[in-house]
Amino acid sequence: MNDAPHIPVLLKEVVEGIAPKDGGIYVDGTFGAGGYSRAVLDAADCRVIGIDRDPDAVESGQKLCEKYDGRLSLIHGEFGDMYSAVRATGVEAVDGVMLDIGVSSMQIDQAERGFSFKKDGALDMRMSREGLSAADVVNTFSEKQIADIIYLYGEERFSRRIASAIVSRRGEKPFERTLDLAAVVRSVLPRGNEGIDPATRTFQALRIYVNDELEQLRSGLNGAEALLKTGGRMAVVSFHSLEDRIVKAFIQEKSGKAARPSKYLPDAAISPATLKPLNKKPILPTEEEVFKNVRSRSARLRLAERIGG
Repeated sequence: MNDAPHIPVLLKEVVEGIAPKDGGIYVDGTFGAGGYSRAVLDAADCRVIGIDRDPDAVESGQKLCEKYDGRLSLIHGEFGDMYSAVRATGVEAVDGVMLDIGVSSMQIDQAERGFSFKKDGALDMRMSREGLSAADVVNTFSEKQIADIIYLYGEERFSRRIASAIVSRRGEKPFERTLDLAAVVRSVLPRGNEGIDPATRTFQALRIYVNDELEQLRSGLNGAEALLKTGGRMAVVSFHSLEDRIVKAFIQEKSGKAARPSKYLPDAAISPATLKPLNKKPILPTEEEVFKNVRSRSARLRLAERIGG
């Protein structure tokens, strides 16, 4: 089994879901290494607008722009701002939007970016290379703040124990390296039988917090809905339950099927449906894909189609 660092997850399913057509315009809101963009451009004589907050991804993607001779254009920015970013290019509506939520394989593989608990690097985790870093959080936030972040964004039940260990250790020496933090987390947690590294949830939580990923996702979903033409489709790949719950709830709400908060409360006014879910349950990778690319094992794909409103 290999890690297949640059293989887009659920690629076939995403492209089939988007259903590229000649003359169409598509947005790849999380461009990364350009895998989804390339597949869509190869599937039809269409145009793709790629967005990425990582300047390295935008820079390396210029070769693809040249290859596709004007059919691919890149924007350095956050996918949460896709509506204004795309409209600023003169495009008012699009035929499809693709989102692959979370850290990219390229970022994980670059130890110096600080996303991996398996490779030594600076404790950074900033996708945009700007703003608060993971080191800033663990070295300056209060024990309660750190525990809350690890619990809320990592769903780690031992968050208080981990936060206490972090605060105790930083009093001796500030955290600067990824393996240093991972070792402290592992030292206070039991190793589970599921084969997941004990540091996984803590690193996930810090990454999500530093990059404001859940708010980016909410904003991005709203932007995608607003940009899509009637009949246009969105494909969203997520990798853990926090993200998938947000995507599922958004599609349900926009399809007029949002759950009532309580059966004892009166029905709330329902806005006209603007999206139609195309799959009731998330699409999961096949066993073959997981074997070829172990990072795909937790991926979930949800598809929706714009129906007006």
